[in-house]
Amino acid sequence: MNTCIHPSTRVPSRTGRAISYCVICFCIAVALACQSPKQDVVPEATASTTDASVSLQWMDLFLIIDRYAPGYRPPVAARALAYIGLAAYETVVPGSANYQSIANKFSGLSIPRPEAGKTYRWEVALNESYYQMMKGFFPHIADKDKAKIDSLHTKLTGGPGDADELNRSRKFGLDVATAVIAYAKTDLAGDGAYLRNQPADYIPPTGVGKWQPTAPDYSRALLPYWGKVRTFVASETDKIAKEPLNYSTNIKSTLFAQGLEIYTATTPLTSEEKWIGEFWSDDIYQLTFEPAGRWIAVAREVIRKEKVPLDKAVYTFAKVGMGLSDVGVACWNSKYIYNVERPITYIQRTIDPTWRTRLNNPISIMIGVTPPFPAYPSGHSCFGAAAAEVLTDIYGAAYALTDRCHEGRTEFNGTPRSFNSFYEMAQENAYSRVVLGVHYRMDCEEGLRMGYAIGRKVNQLPWAR
Repeated sequence: MNTCIHPSTRVPSRTGRAISYCVICFCIAVALACQSPKQDVVPEATASTTDASVSLQWMDLFLIIDRYAPGYRPPVAARALAYIGLAAYETVVPGSANYQSIANKFSGLSIPRPEAGKTYRWEVALNESYYQMMKGFFPHIADKDKAKIDSLHTKLTGGPGDADELNRSRKFGLDVATAVIAYAKTDLAGDGAYLRNQPADYIPPTGVGKWQPTAPDYSRALLPYWGKVRTFVASETDKIAKEPLNYSTNIKSTLFAQGLEIYTATTPLTSEEKWIGEFWSDDIYQLTFEPAGRWIAVAREVIRKEKVPLDKAVYTFAKVGMGLSDVGVACWNSKYIYNVERPITYIQRTIDPTWRTRLNNPISIMIGVTPPFPAYPSGHSCFGAAAAEVLTDIYGAAYALTDRCHEGRTEFNGTPRSFNSFYEMAQENAYSRVVLGVHYRMDCEEGLRMGYAIGRKVNQLPWAR
């Protein structure tokens, strides 16, 4: 009996099977050719599951080094935090499931890429990156502090594990740090500024209401050329504060009212106002970290409290550091545009010739200190607002925190203070400058405005994958 087989079910001949096999092989080859090249293969995202211990320990050490590093006054430290934070972020981000590189947003910065198909220990790479960056930004510190950097690097070097993986990880951290340091050095106005932060060639302008070196020590102007330092996100417009109040000694003028506010608030200070003023001061070299570092200390407390993974920790520190650096440039640029005299000069001229600020230096035993640069805008207020804007973007507008940055200090009242939000912290930080008598209200209000605006620009960078 003849059996009829439908063409669609007929068994192919040997020749047909050979042709089909060739077609299949061709399709596979085409598919492989269409795959992304090896260098685009994303390494395993273990940075999103690794703890943040390495990052936290290096930031702990930064705050110790910052306290004693010669020349590391607020905007200088802020710049270091930005570049160190950027290097840490770019070291870890290839292993993150959540964040991506932002290096292409900065002209002239080229970051190496990890090897395709290879495994990395991101905490080991990060340790190497921090080590190189700390050595690069603190070559001038005391030998005992250099030894602390070496010691922490050795402690976190990686321990047991696959030798090739460890070496590969260390090399990647080294390569990223080398690239970022090279990029930082192209910023000629900022590179090495800690060696020339009170230049003798700067002569402040004279005139009614203009800043001049101030009692009690009459120090030269601090960082008068800092406005030329490179920024990450801030434009030239962002670097110029709004016009300050017009100078006037008329008792009905707004400036006189702000001078009188300071005089009244400080004569005498209540115990609460004295606590607020001391709690946020961070003015005195070798007593505490400086005002920019204070906000890294706050960020560090949040990271520990939340137990965030490694990639989120370096993301937090990078964003805060970048905001601090840019607002420091903007603030100091505006200080030397307007050259507004400090309240002590105004109050002694118009209200009470014997009045002094409430900022004291327990290291030098100097009473009635005023920082050696113009008043407007307030640096503390700028730093606090930029950091608050960034931290709010990451951790929320209603994030409650008890600030323990100065817990246990005996030279001043460092008793922890509790807050309902980062914005509340920034506002109290700004107000603290009024009760210490070193800033007018207008200095603090404009500092807050500038800081919030620059913080928002940092938030707008394409951080997320």
